[in-house]
Amino acid sequence: MESIGTWWMWAAFAAIVVTMLLVDLFAFGGGKQHRVSLKEAAGWSLAWVTVAMLFAAGLWWYLDGELGRAVANEQATAFVTGYLVEKSLAVDNVFVWMMIFSFFAVPLELQRRVLLYGIVGAIVLRTIMIFAGSWLINEFHWLLYVFGAFLVVTGIKMAWFSEHDPDLEKNPLIRWIRNHYPVTEKLEGERFFVMRDGVRMMTPLFLALVLVEISDVIFAVDSIPAIFAITTDPFIVLTSNLFAILGLRAMYFLLADLGDRFELLKYGLAAILVFIGTKMLIVEWVKIPVLVSLSVVATILACSVFASLWYAARKEKEAAKPQAS
Repeated sequence: MESIGTWWMWAAFAAIVVTMLLVDLFAFGGGKQHRVSLKEAAGWSLAWVTVAMLFAAGLWWYLDGELGRAVANEQATAFVTGYLVEKSLAVDNVFVWMMIFSFFAVPLELQRRVLLYGIVGAIVLRTIMIFAGSWLINEFHWLLYVFGAFLVVTGIKMAWFSEHDPDLEKNPLIRWIRNHYPVTEKLEGERFFVMRDGVRMMTPLFLALVLVEISDVIFAVDSIPAIFAITTDPFIVLTSNLFAILGLRAMYFLLADLGDRFELLKYGLAAILVFIGTKMLIVEWVKIPVLVSLSVVATILACSVFASLWYAARKEKEAAKPQAS
């Protein structure tokens, strides 16, 4: 697999990921049961985005000196585009997490541990899937068209079923666990398992973790092919993907208080998936530059965010009007 990544670049990136995970564990949330405030979540979200952009700048600076300005511009733009796509699609994952925690009545101060395990699991899973995907595309180039068609269909389904939330009570895995393993009636702090009368019992918090991990798998299947539409370089694909994932916990707590203001965002995410899938399907005839892809994705995302805020403000205004007698 051809890649701009050298052994020391991979090693440096691995060190950055480990450092960021440790910071996330011990600094963000304090490594203890903790209710994250909106101000704290906003500050950490900005910090994670800043680190990702500094990485992009460092990557551009290195490639500019080693391989020339054209390569540096192309690869740095591919990184930023991949990061933005992954960050955008992760928003839908965040809304699913909110629904999971609401279903199990998990308060914000108990969600920290579940999200930490979920993000670590997502990092391991996506690393494996990205290397496997890079190898498959290198061996079977036609898979790009399969990925493209899959993204178009997924985007259409996302828009079509945007108003329908899954019924977690009917989730087959959760039903199977409840039927084969004793589960406590209520939460037991941040514990996943407790002992009751000599019997090891599972807590609802562990069931929430199971669904969070399942959602990670489902969204990885959507997002990873989307980044392969931008670049097939495994170094750019992995770094942009993991940098977006590392800041996901902070983004979750930021959106936890604001989620109801982004009702129309799903339509923007659906449009992004359809655009990227179409880009993959027509790549043999029409090559869309990475900078154009970045502009389209950013524009769609900005429009859907502004439309959502306008729609939320309009609903609040309508609700505030006195009812006619």
